[in-house]
Amino acid sequence: MPAPNLFLIYVRDAQNATAFYRDLLEIEPVFTSPRYVAFEVAPGVMFALWTGRNKDATPSTPRTSEVGLMVSGEARAVDQTFANWVEKGVHVVEEPYDEVFGRTFVIADTDGNLIRVSPVD
Repeated sequence: MPAPNLFLIYVRDAQNATAFYRDLLEIEPVFTSPRYVAFEVAPGVMFALWTGRNKDATPSTPRTSEVGLMVSGEARAVDQTFANWVEKGVHVVEEPYDEVFGRTFVIADTDGNLIRVSPVD
């Protein structure tokens, strides 16, 4: 059975979300359309932003999920990523702290979707 290779994040405004993730992750999309934008994050693995169907792209529709970014280098790397992202003006939800799986922090994108950074398992 194939492994999952497409991860969708629901957003209200694809262009606004694209600018946020392009700057945050320092990657360029490989496909863009008015309501769907895809980034290849590993060979054959896509991270995509989608407004959903037009009728669903309203401010009252909840848009929440948690994206995980695992970084090499343990606590120091997590703290450095936090410092870099704070310089970019991200909305911090949880500052770095130690959890059972290691150092972690959480920010939110422009739609309130959570992004957690932690060390590689």
